[in-house]
Amino acid sequence: MTKKDKLLERFLSVPKDFTFDELKTLLRSLGYEEDNKGKTSGSRVAFVHLIYNENILIHKPHPGKILNRIYLKKIIHDLTLKQII
Repeated sequence: MTKKDKLLERFLSVPKDFTFDELKTLLRSLGYEEDNKGKTSGSRVAFVHLIYNENILIHKPHPGKILNRIYLKKIIHDLTLKQII
């Protein structure tokens, strides 16, 4: 089992301690690229799929790095509908 597979399995289990950095790594491995609109975007971050031109929009967690589980469930739902995972 590769690191990507382990990270995907962890993500799909909707853990309480999944970080933004882990999400970035996972989405990059699935073909997404981070698209930050510069200084005016604040904590909003878009991940754009390079082939399908699909967007995932979230807010960076702050002050910590742990993502809210609601975001994880929404992203899992979106990726499943788009048949990316």
